Amino acid sequence: MDLLLWFDYIGTFVFAISGTLTAADKRLDFFGATVIGFVTAIGGGTIRDLMLGDTPVAWMQNNNYFWMIIAAVVVTIIFRRHVLKLKRTLFLFDTIGIATFTLLGLKKALLFNIDPSMAVLMGLSSAVVGGVIRDILCNEVPLIFHREIYATACIAGALVYLLLSRLGVSEVICETATVSSIIAIRLLAIRFNIALPRLTHKEE
Repeated sequence: MDLLLWFDYIGTFVFAISGTLTAADKRLDFFGATVIGFVTAIGGGTIRDLMLGDTPVAWMQNNNYFWMIIAAVVVTIIFRRHVLKLKRTLFLFDTIGIATFTLLGLKKALLFNIDPSMAVLMGLSSAVVGGVIRDILCNEVPLIFHREIYATACIAGALVYLLLSRLGVSEVICETATVSSIIAIRLLAIRFNIALPRLTHKEE
């Protein structure tokens, strides 16, 4: 779990950067950027914990998350041009972040004896809801509603965990396979421009 915790920290930091960059694009002030950074980083986990009835929510029990988000916001604002040059690196960390958040959300839901199908949704919530809130607050169509493979990768990874767990595979292998599958699906989708079909409406 130590490795997962570090990945959780990395994901939180990168998600906060993502939120701050979006706020900067919308020309928000420092306070606005901080708010967007926070909701992007901890929005999904907060909604998950509230739905599970686990309060105080996780980030309120560990102030490392608070200071990590503040640091991400400040670094992004001060070194925005340099941060933008790390776009590929940030994309990789973002992918690691959604993979880790999916796994952590899924496992937490299962600990609360939630039905596996609902646990998958809790894993998905952990990974993507923060980004949805960010996009809504910034008047953008949420990324998960675009053609890009994002939420689908999280769902697939969560299903991998449930399948391997049901087969009695060791926890370490289940966790590794889950995170790896989400990362692989996301990277392959971007590399080969794989996307879900887009709905169209034609007037008759």
